[in-house]
Amino acid sequence: MNYVQRAKSFRIVQRFVPVMLVLLAVAAIPAFAQTYTDLHDFNASAGDPSNFNSGRLAQGRDGDFYGESRNGGTSTGGTVFHLTPSGTAAVVFSFDGTDGSFEEGGMTLGTDGNLYGDTYAGGTANFGVTFKITPSGTQTMLHNFTNSGDGNGPSNALVLGTDGNFYGTTNSNPETIYKVSSSGTFKTLHTLSTSQGYQGGQLIQGSDGNFYGGMNLGGANGFGTLFKMTSAGVLTVLHNFTGTDGNTAAAGMVQVASGKFYGGTGTGGTSNAGVIYQLTSSGTYKVLHNLNGTTDGSSVGVLTLATDGNVYGTASNGGSASCGTIFKVTAAGVFSVLYDLDNTHGCNPEGLLTEGTEGLLYGIANGGGAHGNGVFFSFNAGLKPFVALTLTSGKVGTQVGIMGQGFDSASVVKFGGVAATSITLTGTTYIVATVPAGAVDGYVTVTT
Repeated sequence: MNYVQRAKSFRIVQRFVPVMLVLLAVAAIPAFAQTYTDLHDFNASAGDPSNFNSGRLAQGRDGDFYGESRNGGTSTGGTVFHLTPSGTAAVVFSFDGTDGSFEEGGMTLGTDGNLYGDTYAGGTANFGVTFKITPSGTQTMLHNFTNSGDGNGPSNALVLGTDGNFYGTTNSNPETIYKVSSSGTFKTLHTLSTSQGYQGGQLIQGSDGNFYGGMNLGGANGFGTLFKMTSAGVLTVLHNFTGTDGNTAAAGMVQVASGKFYGGTGTGGTSNAGVIYQLTSSGTYKVLHNLNGTTDGSSVGVLTLATDGNVYGTASNGGSASCGTIFKVTAAGVFSVLYDLDNTHGCNPEGLLTEGTEGLLYGIANGGGAHGNGVFFSFNAGLKPFVALTLTSGKVGTQVGIMGQGFDSASVVKFGGVAATSITLTGTTYIVATVPAGAVDGYVTVTT
């Protein structure tokens, strides 16, 4: 029986247009029961990475996951590490301070197959660095922060923009928003005033091309803000938090199919345990759910838009064992707890849940586990396998990278129903296909 994995529509254009990696697709297989699996118990005394501060795992072309830790490695100054979906962990790179320290935010996959990230401190001026690293561990520093107009202390995951540049924020006051190319060309786009917010600022690029994010502090009431910024650096505050409607919003937002943004806060709300909110691009704000701090959990991290159109996330505290929860928010805004962490198999989940191409959600708990140093886990929410494109538009003859699983030399790639005649296979998880003559706008499918 043929097994078809489908990706988001691909648009045929006359001129090459690079776009960000997308994770939007479906595949026709039955859903599974919701299951939490402890894949790896980190052991700092055995050389494992440890202390994961709001980190994002990035899935590489090899199908494995890459992240960064604040501790561990040969100099105990933090690492970039590698995890297989089955739970094998290995340090890829050890920071020594001169090349960065206090790694935060996590990794982002570039269209070149390298991983991109930043560190809160270290580098030539000890104000942090932005870097790229190959999957095998060759690191290149792209920018050393000097705190002279460029800010200091970058602490969020970089966002790959549709123009091919990476966008990020620093964590100082005044906070800066910057862009950097894969070759290291750096530009400060905007320096925020206290009234615009500071401390935080995980970004997302919206479908309108603007960048959206949130701040923990500052704004009209001192409880932080939500904002949007054009690619040229023009910033508009969309919402000033009051505390009762949320506070500590650095985790930022995701955009759902309706065009609205969903996000979470670490504190504030009726129980001061955080809220799940909805925001429009024009600034209309609505609280969808007030976390109660107990059964719901408390302190929401970065949210994930999954391929089923729902939003998934973690609360780092609360739940039945006071170790945090995994939850879902439907596209209609309905909140439900899916799993309570139990300390034995992880406690205090940090950062983003990453959807692997086979449909599982992967994440890291900062504590608990067999050694008390946290765990790498997966969660089966019944999501379906999919393929992810490195480009979603281009002209005939464009080479498009496709990530997935189960690929082989007999796999058939189609653009809008037209089969590609030229494909290059790398292992079982990555194909490069050439857009064929006659291709039209439509879905990209891979049949294995």
